[in-house]
Amino acid sequence: MLTRLQLETRALHPEADAPWVDLMSSQATRDDYVATLLRTYGFEAPIEAAVALTPGMSAVLPLRQRARSGFIVQDLLSLGFTPSRIARLPQCSQIVPFRDVAEALGWMYVVERATLLHDTVRRALESRLPLQSFSYLSAYDGAVGQRWQDFGHALDYVTLTHDNGAAQIVAAARVAFAAQHGWVASEDIQQVANQVR
Repeated sequence: MLTRLQLETRALHPEADAPWVDLMSSQATRDDYVATLLRTYGFEAPIEAAVALTPGMSAVLPLRQRARSGFIVQDLLSLGFTPSRIARLPQCSQIVPFRDVAEALGWMYVVERATLLHDTVRRALESRLPLQSFSYLSAYDGAVGQRWQDFGHALDYVTLTHDNGAAQIVAAARVAFAAQHGWVASEDIQQVANQVR
């Protein structure tokens, strides 16, 4: 199912990867890093909440080890944000409770896929911004391959046990990629990101 997802959504990958790829540029600054964390938090935190509320989700995939938005909070605190400022950060309003596990996994695919870039991004940033906090980018340190494989097993299980599960997962992933693009381009998050530049 992972292969099918990758093939059927590949046209959407470059746009989703762009913020992380941009951070690997020698021109990327601390402010670029902070802006990317802010955008990521506003998208991933509500997805994590919606996934946690999805009936039957914990039986398919352990969620605690996949909750990473708290690491973004740690990074922002270490970068000088106050708890009250973090609490006021905008979040993507398109994310609502998921109907079922298949829909939740489709949305999770978008954020789990990004973890495949995190080690490379962190190494690039550490060489230029050595005193910054990288808790979020290190969340899967040493375990990204295993987490990706486990996620693939969960996708396969739902595909086999849910009627039309594969099609639901792919459709949800496409909606999630579109929502992510809309969120990154939205005026709400652009204003907040621009304030740190």
